[in-house]
Amino acid sequence: MWRLMLQPAFVALLLLIGAGLCPCSAGAAAVPNTTPKPPRVGFVYVGPVSDVGWSWAHDQGRQKLIKEMGVETSYMEKVAEGPDAERALRTLAAKGCQVIFATSFGYMDSVIKVAKEFPAIKFEHCTGYKRAENVSIYDGRGYECWYLAGLVAGKMTKKNVIGYVMPYPIPECTRNSNAFTLGARSVNPRVTCRIVTINSWFDPVKEREAAQALIDAGVDVLARESDSNAADQLADQRGVLAIGYNSVSPNSPSVLTAPVWDWSVYYRQVVRNWRDGKWQSRDYWGGIRDGIIDLAPINSKVPADVRALVAAKRDAIRNGKFQPFGGPIKDRNGTVRVNAGLTLSDEMLRSMDWQVDGIVGTSE
Repeated sequence: MWRLMLQPAFVALLLLIGAGLCPCSAGAAAVPNTTPKPPRVGFVYVGPVSDVGWSWAHDQGRQKLIKEMGVETSYMEKVAEGPDAERALRTLAAKGCQVIFATSFGYMDSVIKVAKEFPAIKFEHCTGYKRAENVSIYDGRGYECWYLAGLVAGKMTKKNVIGYVMPYPIPECTRNSNAFTLGARSVNPRVTCRIVTINSWFDPVKEREAAQALIDAGVDVLARESDSNAADQLADQRGVLAIGYNSVSPNSPSVLTAPVWDWSVYYRQVVRNWRDGKWQSRDYWGGIRDGIIDLAPINSKVPADVRALVAAKRDAIRNGKFQPFGGPIKDRNGTVRVNAGLTLSDEMLRSMDWQVDGIVGTSE
C-alpha cells in the first residue's frame, strides 16, 4: 500500500529529470551562458593571399584575428571588382558571416548593393567613401609612411631621378605618390619623380614592364604601390635600389624599406565592438600613431644619419608635430595648393587629384 502511494510522486520526479528540471540541479540550469560567441568573419581579397602585397597584408591581419580573438573566418581571394565581388559577398553572407571585410576600393558599389540585401550583417569597406547603416569604411594614412620612404629615396639617389609604379590614378595613389615625392624633395630639392600607371592592383607582367620603363628612363630608386614584388625583383637584377610595399623580402638586397600595414589593429576593434553590441557605421582613418601603418626596418646599407633622420621624422608624425602635407606646397604647374602655415584637411586629402611639384610623366 505504501509503495502505491509513492508511485505518482516518483513518476513526476522522472518527468522533471527528463525535462532537465530536477530540483537538485535547478540552480545550475538557471545560470545562463553569458560568454558571447565570437562572430564568423568574412574577407574578400582582390589579389591572391600569396602576393606578399596588399591582399597578403590583409590576410596577415585575418590570421592575427583568429589567433588573438578566436574567431572563425572565411575568405575569398582573387575576386575581381564588379559582379564577381557581389557574388563573393553573397557567398560569405550565406556561410553565416556576421561581419564582412571588403578590402579593395573597387568593391565599394558592390558592398553598398549587397548590404541592402543583408541588413543584419555588418560590412566594412577598405579605402572607400560610401557608407550605410550597416556599412563602415576604413583606411590608413599610408601617406605618412610614403613620406618617410621618400626621405630614404631622396638621400639614396645618385641620379636625382626616382620612380613610382602607380596602380590607378585615384586619390589614394595620387596622395601616396605625392607624399613620396614631397619627402624626397624635402631632403634633396633636385629630385624628380617619374610615374608610370598600370591600371591594375596586381599584374606582375605590367608591374615589371612599368619598372623596366622607369629604369630605362634613368631612375635609380624605384618605388611601387602595386601588389606583387615583380618591380623589386627587377631592381635586384638591374642593380638599382627599391622601395617596397606591404612587405620586405629578406632575400632582396635592393629594397631599402617599405610602408607596411597591420590591419589586425582595426579588425580587433571591429570584432570587439560587434561582440559588445557597440558596432556603429563609422569612418576610420588610422595612422602611425594607431599602429595600423608603419615603415619597415631600414636596410643597413642606408647610412646611420639617414636612418636617424627618418626615425626623428616618424616620431614627429606620430606625436602630431609634423604633417606631410603642411604648406607651402606647389603643384607640378607651379600653382600654390597649400599656403605656408596651413595643412590639407582630411577631405582635401581624400579627394586629391593633383600632383606636387617635382613629379614628371603621367598618372593617366
